[in-house]
Amino acid sequence: MSYKYFENRSCEFYPCHKAEEINCLFCFCPLYYRTKNLYDCGGNFKVLSNGVKDCRDCNFIHTPEGYDNIIKKLKDKN
Repeated sequence: MSYKYFENRSCEFYPCHKAEEINCLFCFCPLYYRTKNLYDCGGNFKVLSNGVKDCRDCNFIHTPEGYDNIIKKLKDKN
């Protein structure tokens, strides 16, 4: 295990997504509000009829490579 990956199996919400392994380091996605366009995060999400972004089916940040993807997107100024 490294600083890029942390799995919290004792969390009351675990597993929060359907996946074999879940990286809990980013429990809440730092890209949810970060991108200029709310819907340009790179993840697999749906938009509900009320306009709310539903990320339940997104594992973008919870994959083993998720840390690198998130850090790259956070560094991107565009």
